[in-house]
Amino acid sequence: MGQITQHPEGTFCWYELLAEDLSLARAFYTQLFGWSTQDNPIGEGLVYVMLQKDGQDVGAMYQISDSQKKSGLRPGWLSYIAVDNVDATAEQARSLGAQVVYEPLDVFTAGRMSLLTDPAGAFFALWQAREHPGAGVVREPGTFCWNELITTDADAAEAFYTRLFGWTTEVGDFDGFKYTSFLREGSPVGGMMPMIKEWGDTPSHWLIYFAVDDCDAVAEKASSLGASLQVPPMDVPEVGRFSLIRDPQGGTFAIIRLLQET
Repeated sequence: MGQITQHPEGTFCWYELLAEDLSLARAFYTQLFGWSTQDNPIGEGLVYVMLQKDGQDVGAMYQISDSQKKSGLRPGWLSYIAVDNVDATAEQARSLGAQVVYEPLDVFTAGRMSLLTDPAGAFFALWQAREHPGAGVVREPGTFCWNELITTDADAAEAFYTRLFGWTTEVGDFDGFKYTSFLREGSPVGGMMPMIKEWGDTPSHWLIYFAVDDCDAVAEKASSLGASLQVPPMDVPEVGRFSLIRDPQGGTFAIIRLLQET
């Protein structure tokens, strides 16, 4: 797959890790996925660390701030959705019941963003690209391949995202649970599952998936680097083999060896 220069509106385009300890997060993820990093100063002794695979941007990480914690953000992954007009989309999201946590703002010359929570409390961000389109490569080993909403209110979430982005839905079954696929122009862009009581007080959130060549080997490596396997490697019929992992600082993500491209 060649370098991506534009992400269509209504698709996931960028992924950031908000780290409690940036140096530890860098060590963990670079060893796990073989990423290289590039530091970009963003003022007051802070850096925005680009994560790269074969010279192409796949995401970023930075130190979570106290103000972000006060807004409800926790250490972990944050996903961005591409839009043509951040200001208009943020205002529409507000009218549909979202909370606009950060009003639209310019990120230097890279683009314009806004941070929101959906009606069930899941954080996500909007990205209007200028000089930086987002991830330069996806759906390859060591890069993003899927996003899944785990929500306490599936009906409200479905109504919100389909109205905001024009997504349609397909409903199926996953191990006895209702699984909703979000589609954009007939192509899958993400999934949704209802929160179950066994997950306790876990808030609604978007779960990021990374593609891997060998789920068992990567899960074992993650464990050796201090992560905990929330769901050990298991097969998902007609999809692939996946594992749910909590990194050493509490951020949750999934890995999957896909049977075919999603």
